[in-house]
Amino acid sequence: MTQYIHFTEEQKQRANSVELEDFLERQGEQLIRSGRDKRLKSDHSITVRGNRWFDHSTEKGGLAIDFVQKFYEVSFQEAVVLLLGGEKGIEFTQASESTDEQEKKTFVLPEANSDMRRVFAYLIKQRFIDRNVLACFAREKLLFEDAKYHNAVFVGFDEKGVARHAHRKSTATGSGFRINVEGSNPAYSFHYISKNSHPHTLFVFEAPIDLLSYISLHPQNWENSSYVALNGVSGQPILKLLELYPQLQRVSLCLDNDKAGFKAAGRIHKILQQQGLEDVVYDVSEHKDWNEDLIASYSQEQEKQAIMMR
Repeated sequence: MTQYIHFTEEQKQRANSVELEDFLERQGEQLIRSGRDKRLKSDHSITVRGNRWFDHSTEKGGLAIDFVQKFYEVSFQEAVVLLLGGEKGIEFTQASESTDEQEKKTFVLPEANSDMRRVFAYLIKQRFIDRNVLACFAREKLLFEDAKYHNAVFVGFDEKGVARHAHRKSTATGSGFRINVEGSNPAYSFHYISKNSHPHTLFVFEAPIDLLSYISLHPQNWENSSYVALNGVSGQPILKLLELYPQLQRVSLCLDNDKAGFKAAGRIHKILQQQGLEDVVYDVSEHKDWNEDLIASYSQEQEKQAIMMR
């Protein structure tokens, strides 16, 4: 039984105002930049900014105390003690007052470059994406190269053909930079909807490159299915597409082959069941993700050709 501790209102307010990024890093957690937020490496569905958190898989969030209660499965008393530094006497950074009022940014697509040479070179030579698949997405204006940084930009359109979301990925060798353009609407992340009006499957991925990799690995009649990249593990884009396109009768969850991916897939499956969709299946990559599978497949093919030429 947790020992009762009386906290003053000032102490509770101070605990609730702790900068979660500072707190988590001191607990040994790894964080990944995700736009203006930070995403937990151990659970991609959770993002933090200042003293606020949000779980994109359950669409719930809050402040520092209830985050520690949920994430570390502790009582209110224990959460406050942790945030106040406990016996170690740690003084965690306090979030600025402006954190509570997050500015709504107007969404604007980055300026497009006059060509896509760097993006095509990166996606074909380093990621081994099929050239014909890339050409199709480029024609649909779902993919372009930005003029300023030469990033690959993956665009999400709404049902009226208006761009509402964009995800930028660096094409520089060895760079892990990726970020959503500010003001992006998460319900309209990067996706491809088939012109096939018959009932068909929506394939779901964490990242755009995994989506393109999967199609490259399974090219036969790929246009007869639909695809969406969540840019994380929020179920929002799936629910929006199911609402807009009744022909999407099955969902195939193709998330990463790791603990975070499995956890997210389970959560999303439960959400879809609650919405009345029973036809949900899983498709898991052999390696960590579909791009790793594609690279491995290419390497195996190269080895076969080398053996045949001996």
